Amino acid sequence: MPNYLGLDGFRFGWVAAWIDDRGDHGFDYSPAPTRLLAMPHKRAMIDMPIGLDASGYRECDKRARELIGPAVFLGARRDLWTFSDMATANRHYWQNGDAGVSSQLWNIRDKIKEVDDVMTPKLQRTIGEAHPELIFWNLAGEQKLERKTSEVGREQRLKLLDARGFTKVRKWLTLKYRYRTGIGRDDLIDACACAVAARDSTNRVGGDEIDPRGLRMEINF
Repeated sequence: MPNYLGLDGFRFGWVAAWIDDRGDHGFDYSPAPTRLLAMPHKRAMIDMPIGLDASGYRECDKRARELIGPAVFLGARRDLWTFSDMATANRHYWQNGDAGVSSQLWNIRDKIKEVDDVMTPKLQRTIGEAHPELIFWNLAGEQKLERKTSEVGREQRLKLLDARGFTKVRKWLTLKYRYRTGIGRDDLIDACACAVAARDSTNRVGGDEIDPRGLRMEINF
């Protein structure tokens, strides 16, 4: 049975959830995404920008933000990771007439680079970018959920995952070794959402823009 992977970054590395057509599912983690992406799979989705320009906002991010709001970070750019600190990066962008980047985006710059180092146009045929909140919005019938950090919001997301075959997530969230790895509850839930999108998604925003490396800038959900 083919596997479908969903990847999300966390403080110490990456977590991957997988599910197959029979409904078997599990999760794994690694310091780098390469080992996880080497797992046999038919399709994979990563909660991280794929396809980057040096300036401006990606159209797919702007479109996704129109649908679900500020959960979508604007300003993912190539070479963001080359600046020594966020203040230096923003001075550079402001001096060139561009908008600055947020602390949330700055904090995932190394993760963006890890994905950018791996991705090629050929790999993008089976490995795509997804956004968990856009996935959950779609699964909920295009309805916004409560904040994912709230008890109500987390339960909403768990129910949506359970309905699509991820019936073990509540048990996974109680595992002691998850705490030792540093994988957050939301990281694991988001990875599962990306796996659902890898299996089921036919929707996307963007896709018309191509970055200098030939990568499509699009978000699947």
